[in-house]
Amino acid sequence: MKAAMYRGPQDLRVENVDSPTITAQEAKIRVHACATCGTDAKIFHHGHPRLEPPQIIGHEIAGEVIEVGSEVEGLLPGDRVQVIAAVPCGECWACKAGRQGICINQTSMGYQYPGGFAEEMVIPHEVLRVDGVNHIPDHVSYDEAAVTEPLACALNAQKLVSVGEGDTVLVMGAGPIGCLHIRLARAAGAAKVFLADVNGDRLTLSQDVVQSDRAIDMSKEDLGEVVLAETDGIGPSVVITAAPAGAAQEQALDIVAPGGRVSFFGGLPKDKPTITVDSNVVHYRELIIAGANGSSPAQNREALGLIASGAVPVEDLITHRLPLDNVQEAIEAVTSGEAIKVVIQPGGGA
Repeated sequence: MKAAMYRGPQDLRVENVDSPTITAQEAKIRVHACATCGTDAKIFHHGHPRLEPPQIIGHEIAGEVIEVGSEVEGLLPGDRVQVIAAVPCGECWACKAGRQGICINQTSMGYQYPGGFAEEMVIPHEVLRVDGVNHIPDHVSYDEAAVTEPLACALNAQKLVSVGEGDTVLVMGAGPIGCLHIRLARAAGAAKVFLADVNGDRLTLSQDVVQSDRAIDMSKEDLGEVVLAETDGIGPSVVITAAPAGAAQEQALDIVAPGGRVSFFGGLPKDKPTITVDSNVVHYRELIIAGANGSSPAQNREALGLIASGAVPVEDLITHRLPLDNVQEAIEAVTSGEAIKVVIQPGGGA
């Protein structure tokens, strides 16, 4: 079979490899869709401390079950499934406390286990034992189902800052995650949603699709002035920083409403991980700051349900569909910002 093998920074090759075999506690799928994300681009360009090459990468996975181990229950050949990316152990204190997203023993598809940029992929026992496989409804395409995992990450973040009815939500960062945050906040009942970015072209591309209540080009407009004008001088009740920029996190704390909530969704570069925070602003304005890291199997299930119900449409966010042989082109589209969501179709998609 064909697979995209990551052998080190700037070295991602589509190779012919042996079809994987399964144990009695595993299953195998034909991968029909594996969406790409900014993390894939980071891995390609710089590597990742938790990933030891060579490895088949790709972690936003949907496919068709083609083989099931004798001890696996609930799966049959022909089933259409979505697979979680972050794999909790289910046994540590965090998992037992219901915080699987911060499992201290977490492993991941495309890191410790071969991922979805391949024609076939094994679903490890570690995924199956934590109920990490979801059946895709017939009316949902594999491409749409592949967007489940990033939507689950956005869902986790919004739950942590309690996005809900009547909120005014500002999303800083108009990439694919920013678009998902806009759609999800609307589904949660937000009264207004604003989208901001320093890249005018990327903002226009995303705004044309998600149609936020106000798109703010930070290269031309003063973000603070705009959001104050749009919120009667109060500020947004929730700010989500869906960009890996310390300046965005600092500004979020400056412009959020008193009593507001700020989600630090985008992690910062390893060589510049700190920001300056006026602690008195947080103290006197009673602000809540929440980090967000990954998602749980249950949140994947909920995210797929939101896609299936139409509450969070994702099909129109997929701007590029490419065969496995074009995986580097997909990475480049993500890196350049010319795409919203890119889906690799190793098994033909649909």
